[in-house]
Amino acid sequence: MVNPATPNRQPIPRLAPDRPFPSYTYVPGRSPHPVSDPRGHSYGSKPDRPQPPNPERWRSCQPYLFGIDLFNQGFYWEAHEVWEGLWHACGRSGPMGCFLKGLIHLAAAGVKVREGILQGVTSHARRALELFQQTASHVGTADTHYLGLHLGELMRWAQTIASAAIAEKGAVGPAAFPVFDFVLFPA
Repeated sequence: MVNPATPNRQPIPRLAPDRPFPSYTYVPGRSPHPVSDPRGHSYGSKPDRPQPPNPERWRSCQPYLFGIDLFNQGFYWEAHEVWEGLWHACGRSGPMGCFLKGLIHLAAAGVKVREGILQGVTSHARRALELFQQTASHVGTADTHYLGLHLGELMRWAQTIASAAIAEKGAVGPAAFPVFDFVLFPA
C-alpha cells in the first residue's frame, strides 16, 4: 500500500486514465460550487447517468474506477458525486447500495477534513464503517473483496478515521491533495 502522506511517494496508478481530473477540488465555502456557480469546473455540463457496476465485471465500470482515482488524488467531493450517481443507478439498496454509500461517506469524511470540521469527519467515517460492516455481512466476511476492494481494510481505515483527531494537511485552497494515509487500490 502506498502512503500518500509520505513526501517521496510514488505516483498512484490511474484506473481510468482517459478521464481528466477537474481543475480544482470543491471545498464548501472555499471554492466555486462546481455545478451551480458559473466559475465551477463542471458548470453547464450534464451529469452522467451511469450503469451500476456489475460485481463480477467491476473493472469495466469506468465511473466506479474514476471515483477511486478522484478519491486517491484528494478530489473527495467529486468522488462523492461520481459514487452517488452509481448509488442511484443501483437503486440505493442491497449490498452494492450499502457498499457505494460507504464509499460516499468515506469521501464525505475527506471533504470534512478539508473543511476542518472534526465532528463531520467522525460521523461520516463511523457511518462508512457501519455500511462496510453491513456489506460484509451480505457478501461474506470482512476478508471479502467487493468490487475489488478489501472490506476489512475499508473497515479498519474508516475506524481509524473515526477515532483519530485528523487535522487538515497542507495549505487551504482548491488544490487537490490526499488527506488520508491510505490508497484505494482494487485487486
